[in-house]
Amino acid sequence: MTAHPLVLDDLSCPAPRTPLGTTWELVSDRVMGGVSDGTLTRTTLAGRMALRLSGSVSLENNGGFLQMALDLRPDGSALDARAFTGVELDVFGNDQSYNLHLRTADVIRPWQSYRLAFTAPAQWSTLRLPFSDVTPHRVDAPFDPATLRRIGIVAIGRAFRADIAIARIALYP
Repeated sequence: MTAHPLVLDDLSCPAPRTPLGTTWELVSDRVMGGVSDGTLTRTTLAGRMALRLSGSVSLENNGGFLQMALDLRPDGSALDARAFTGVELDVFGNDQSYNLHLRTADVIRPWQSYRLAFTAPAQWSTLRLPFSDVTPHRVDAPFDPATLRRIGIVAIGRAFRADIAIARIALYP
């Protein structure tokens, strides 16, 4: 095992780049006809530079999600995360429940993912989400960290006002 975390983004690179050479993107249920509306901005929040996802999640038209998503390699290939225990987030939110969605080589359809639920506290907090707690969603294959391709922070599943920010995201040993 490695003794150091692998920083996926700490907002130290000029926007919109991450240390991985990739960029965050906003994805909403509008890609499938939903009406959820959100923004993804880089801002200072409670004294820290942050990437902030905010907006309104709506269940109308079979919708129900807003997501900030990050490919882990510029070419979309997999990052071998077997040396890590899980994902660590420096997060600030609105005390609502959110999901971390992981995509691997086994995830081929847009509605498939491996999921971890968490609450985003209304103050800067560091959360650790272990791979051992991953729940497959509409995928039969077990989670394989050797083929990790994409990470998403998702407001999903109910109508609510999403407001979540991250200052750092890493894989921890």
